[in-house]
Amino acid sequence: MIHVENLTKTYGQTTAIDGVSFDVAKGEVVGFLGPNGAGKTTTMRILCGCIGASGGKALIDGLSVLEHPLQVKRRIGYLPEIPPLYGTMPVRDFVAFAARIKGVADPVGAAAHAIELVGLGEVAHRIIDHLSKGFRQRVGLAQALVHDPEVLVLDEPSSGLDPRQRREIRKLLAKLAAGQRTVILSTHVLGEVEALCDRVVIVNRGRVVAEDRIDALDEGGGQLRLRVARPTDDLAGTLAGLPGVQVTRCETPGVHELHVASDAAREAVATLAVAHGLIELSPLNRLEDIYLRLTSEEGS
Repeated sequence: MIHVENLTKTYGQTTAIDGVSFDVAKGEVVGFLGPNGAGKTTTMRILCGCIGASGGKALIDGLSVLEHPLQVKRRIGYLPEIPPLYGTMPVRDFVAFAARIKGVADPVGAAAHAIELVGLGEVAHRIIDHLSKGFRQRVGLAQALVHDPEVLVLDEPSSGLDPRQRREIRKLLAKLAAGQRTVILSTHVLGEVEALCDRVVIVNRGRVVAEDRIDALDEGGGQLRLRVARPTDDLAGTLAGLPGVQVTRCETPGVHELHVASDAAREAVATLAVAHGLIELSPLNRLEDIYLRLTSEEGS
């Protein structure tokens, strides 16, 4: 559904994205990750036809964004980090206005459907500027969905929300993405990516540094947190001496962070830990570890 090939964008002497390539299949939900300034928003704006590329291809459902901009925009719903809202309008009027400018045949009916879909029915009559940020994000989603697009492009949809609002938006996105639409989601909240996404594309300094399923990015390995009740002075050295085990951090004598290269290495750690009064042996946030490793390596 989305095909990006060798996409580049330059501003004078500055290269924002440099040969970016990736694909998103129909019905797939993909997390688009990277540090600030990595080129995520630039790539998403090119996909949506908001800005032009300096080189390469961007296709939506086989249509070139450059050559068929109107057809592409009919297929895409775009939510930028700061939703483009007219704050003095009531919610239902604004969403109906968005439907009209997108050429929807029944803008009032489409607006009512989108408003219910994102859970805005109780505030549909209210002025947008009088709503909380969480509700304003929902209004932004409603305008992105009002023309029933096949593709959703979401740039930091939970940015600036409190934990409760973030959870509500996450539930809403899960419902919207449930196999019916193709979604590309950019966020710094890695828990959202793990909860919602099938795959990730990680970019750094304008280039793709990884593209795969989350579990496949570190195949056969893993980060573990180990806590024992009866540590010894040489426990870290003993752990590091196990085949396939690397001690990456030692917080206190009884708390260690490890990288294990295989299930056999994990079993060896567990066996040793039991003899020292095992309290905890749990996986760390693997996506965060992978993300930090890839972006640090490329940025160093």
